[in-house]
Amino acid sequence: MFRLFRYLKNYKKESVIGPLFKLIEACFELAVPVVMKKIIDVGIVNEDMGYILRMGGIMVLLGVLGLSCSLTAQFFAAKASVGFGTALRTDLMRHINKLSYSEIDSIGSSTLVTRMTADINTAQSGVNILLRLLLRSPFIVIGAVIMAFTFSVKLTLIFLIAAPCLAFVIYRIMSLTIPRYKHIRKTLDRTNLLTSEALSGARVIRAFSRQEDEEREFRNVNEELTVLQLAAGKISALMNPMTYVIVNIAITALIWFGGRAVLVGSISQGDMVALINYMNQILLALLAMAILVTNITKMQASAIRINDVFDVKPSVTDEGNSEVKADDSAPAVEFRNVSFAYSGSEEQALSDISFTVNRGETVGIIGGTGSGKSTVINLIPRFYDVSSGQVLVDGTDVKKYPFKQLRHKIGIVPQRAVLFKGTIRDNLKWRDKSASDDEIIKALKLAQAYDFVMEKPSGLDEQIVRDGKNLSGGQRQRLTIARAFIGSPEIVILDDSASALDLATDARLRKAIADETDGITVFIVSQRISSIKNVDKIIVMDDGRVSGIGTHSELFNNCEVYKEICLSQLSDEEVKNIG
Repeated sequence: MFRLFRYLKNYKKESVIGPLFKLIEACFELAVPVVMKKIIDVGIVNEDMGYILRMGGIMVLLGVLGLSCSLTAQFFAAKASVGFGTALRTDLMRHINKLSYSEIDSIGSSTLVTRMTADINTAQSGVNILLRLLLRSPFIVIGAVIMAFTFSVKLTLIFLIAAPCLAFVIYRIMSLTIPRYKHIRKTLDRTNLLTSEALSGARVIRAFSRQEDEEREFRNVNEELTVLQLAAGKISALMNPMTYVIVNIAITALIWFGGRAVLVGSISQGDMVALINYMNQILLALLAMAILVTNITKMQASAIRINDVFDVKPSVTDEGNSEVKADDSAPAVEFRNVSFAYSGSEEQALSDISFTVNRGETVGIIGGTGSGKSTVINLIPRFYDVSSGQVLVDGTDVKKYPFKQLRHKIGIVPQRAVLFKGTIRDNLKWRDKSASDDEIIKALKLAQAYDFVMEKPSGLDEQIVRDGKNLSGGQRQRLTIARAFIGSPEIVILDDSASALDLATDARLRKAIADETDGITVFIVSQRISSIKNVDKIIVMDDGRVSGIGTHSELFNNCEVYKEICLSQLSDEEVKNIG
């Protein structure tokens, strides 16, 4: 938890002023019973109305000053805690953005969202309460006991017995609720995961009529969360009645023994009222401490979860890398004996992969599901690092490139078309913020997206909702293809990016890529023979290995895996025409 306090470094002044004003408020509060004693013992006993009004005015003044100090403390504590939350949230997002696909896959996106939102909010609230109550509550307890000594040493023994009893009850309740709060956090992660899956997969759930199954699973997890929260709530609910019982017993003892002391004249009636007030102040201060401990406990649980993310070091980093000068004579991309395994997997996803792709070539990558096609192209922009071997771009190992330089060379169209909320123009400028409308229109025409974009009422200024839900699958894919070609990329990777296009549009797209991408190295990952049969080179993947490299006709005659794919997709006439 203390590791997170570094995010208060820009709020040192607020972190001091907040607790300081709370201490000043506590001093005013401790003075109130003394004034009340004077009113009773002097003003009321002597029937001096003027004195009563003067002391009453002092009590009002103490109340106003206390309120002012409390508001000031709250303002600075809130300013510090909000700044703490903002700085922590920003740094955590920065750290997450540095993690490679391996770490994000391992941690899970749902738990990252929970830690970025709920856990940071809990930590922020904990800091706020910590700044306001950490010094005030112990000060009130100790101060009330000391002030009680000034009135009656014997009656103060009741304080010394009651305070530890109250502290024990609070400690015991806290020790029972702390493990439950930790369990609640873990269950909340599962709830968020189910919610995320249900929302993102809503169409699939409805298509298979699995709403009831999803509702049942969510209800079970939600009920588990409810049971845990109720259990923690029931234990916490014991705090007030148990503490009030102890306090009322202590007050009863005070009245019993204090009444006898008043009768014999050893203490005054004002002393008795002051002692009872101090007892109530101790109770309220201890309850405030209980709230503080509860929030610190929650904060600590959240801090552990946040620090767990910070402790995950990115396995793929460009630290210390300087800009690389391209070797124009080297191949655009080269794989040298590359092997790769995903984190936590004992099996190799790729084994001893070697191939060379020259500048300006269009390369097709094909193979069965799970053959390693997408894994190959994910190694080029260094989304993952190879287990062994080398991946070279322009003759230099990708591990030596700064990320910005390497990925600026590459335009990527992922399997799942990802668009962001904003205009079409905003989405297409992701690779190059300075791209002109002429460049955007050229890329739209290449991607066969120009016509449908210009048919929109606002054209390039048409708003896209999150994930592009107001567009068809084919329209989303064509926009992501257009985005990849903006900004003069040297390498373009199309990862099964035409799966939602009809055959005619796919054919026009392939022709446009062949005619208008001179000098650009293009990788086309596809399940369709028709999408890659006319490229310069085809790489056939089979179970993480290269089964064959060559042209369409060469592979049909020499590669059994490729021939099998062709026979499953091409007509008899097309097979006969393969030379």
